[in-house]
Amino acid sequence: MKKNKTINWWKYIKPYLPYFILGPLCMIIEVVGEILMPRLLAYIIDLGIDGKTEKVPGIILWLYDKIGSNAYFIVAIAVGMILTAILMMIGGVGGAYFGGKASVNFATDLRADLYKKIQSFSFSNIDHFSSASLVTRLTNDITQLQNFVNMMLRMFFRSPGMLIGALIMATSLNPSLSTVLAVSVPVMLVSIGCIVVRGFPLFGKMQTKIDALNARVQENLTNVRVVKSFVREDFEEEKFNQANSDLKNTAGRAMKNMILMSPVMTFIMNATSIAVYWFGGQQLLGGEMGTGDFASFVTYITQILSSLMMVTFLFMMFSRSMASAKRIAEVMNEEIDIVDLAKSSDHTVQRGEIEFRNVSFRYYKDSVGKVLDNINLKINAGDTVGIIGSTGCGKTTLVSMIARLYDVDEGEVLVDGINVKDYSLYNLREGVGMVLQKNVLFSGSIIDNLRWGDSDATMEEIREAADYAQADGFITSFTDGYNMDLGQGGTNVSGGQKQRLCIARALLKKPKILILDDSTSAVDMATEARIRDAFKNSLNDSTKIIIAQRINSVKDADEIIVLDEGRITGVGTHEYLLENNVEYQEIYYSQMDKKEEKK
Repeated sequence: MKKNKTINWWKYIKPYLPYFILGPLCMIIEVVGEILMPRLLAYIIDLGIDGKTEKVPGIILWLYDKIGSNAYFIVAIAVGMILTAILMMIGGVGGAYFGGKASVNFATDLRADLYKKIQSFSFSNIDHFSSASLVTRLTNDITQLQNFVNMMLRMFFRSPGMLIGALIMATSLNPSLSTVLAVSVPVMLVSIGCIVVRGFPLFGKMQTKIDALNARVQENLTNVRVVKSFVREDFEEEKFNQANSDLKNTAGRAMKNMILMSPVMTFIMNATSIAVYWFGGQQLLGGEMGTGDFASFVTYITQILSSLMMVTFLFMMFSRSMASAKRIAEVMNEEIDIVDLAKSSDHTVQRGEIEFRNVSFRYYKDSVGKVLDNINLKINAGDTVGIIGSTGCGKTTLVSMIARLYDVDEGEVLVDGINVKDYSLYNLREGVGMVLQKNVLFSGSIIDNLRWGDSDATMEEIREAADYAQADGFITSFTDGYNMDLGQGGTNVSGGQKQRLCIARALLKKPKILILDDSTSAVDMATEARIRDAFKNSLNDSTKIIIAQRINSVKDADEIIVLDEGRITGVGTHEYLLENNVEYQEIYYSQMDKKEEKK
């Protein structure tokens, strides 16, 4: 994984720049109103009620003289305060609206790009992340960034604006009393810094614990039938409770650290307020300060300290969102190891001839052992080829190279005499149909799932493919037939039915190369034989590769390949291998009754 790059965040801001600008501008309007309000109140108290003209701006004195009545002056200032409040409300609503629009669109585009990046991952790239972790990064982590962007647009200018404005107003009212801030503000800033520095690593750990919790939930829901059949609900509950407890403890440590902010900030604010009341009260009693000015000063002090509190919470969100941003960047900066360099290539799979030349492969590039070691093999177009071998010998990995689900470390794979890297990924994979070891169906109807093979297929073509896969019979027995909803992952059909639906989906694609990776293991032998016979009619000019554990599944193949620990130990017909290949003999006699064979 490459971690030395940063995401181009500007890409997600630029399309919505008006929102990013208008949001803070609206908040500035609200801030200006908040700064003006205490001064207007001071004019009412000092000039309108007490009649003091010291430190009153000329324009206010002109208005006071023009009105000529304290009562009307108070009403005029009150009307000004009401209008200011209305403008503040408009600014606040506008700031919230534009901030919401900006953050939601920012998160939507980022989520779309992150999902697109994951879709471009090869199998090797996906191995670097757990599925639960990718789900968390697509959901929770991006939500954290969205909340931070929203909060930043509403608070980034509002808090500093109020801090600076209130500081200027307080200093202009009473410079000597403002020295109280020279002590409280640095103390508050140092406290904020210490708390945020301690909290940042805890938020990263918390997101990892969310990954673990999601993994527990996902695994349990996916395998709910197995859990119930083995009566392991209590065991699964215990695993979930452990993951839940780990998240609670980690989140608790992170929150405890941040909870310290509130009492620390409140203590500093209260201590500052006491100092202001003490020294300001003495100036008020001594006639050095008017009642209105004192009330305004207290309000400005409160605004200064409140703005620092808001900055504190902004930093708290920043520390958590940066942990999420780092996790998102890990996915976005993952180097794709299978790149479609021949994207514009017009090569298509025409015949289905396959050749492996000196192919070697490792899952982990720094490991010594090879999963595939110096594979040399040629499969003629239109042949039916069986691949057999012990579990973990590299059968699935070998066929994955054909469609470039993995890339070779050494050597090359050719289809129709052309290196698979010289095909566009789309054209190559369009020519290869795969029924994987793990049969996957999607939420939706049976017909929706089958149309993954050909989105434009007619009903007649769909039924024909299902018939070849021996699936039409059980599909039509359902009340809704081809329109029956499969539920999540096809949980309401049996394993054998699921395999046949996956085969039908691949047949509908009409590929030049069809790969069946142990995809009839849940099907009875009679049905499997009918499926093999159907291949001769539906895919007679296609190359068929059948990976199987059962000898009976491949014994009629034109050629059988025997793999053992990543090496080819034998190639030939069933009869030839049975006479000449030790590994094949071991597999055969472990499955067949020797006495029956002798008869």
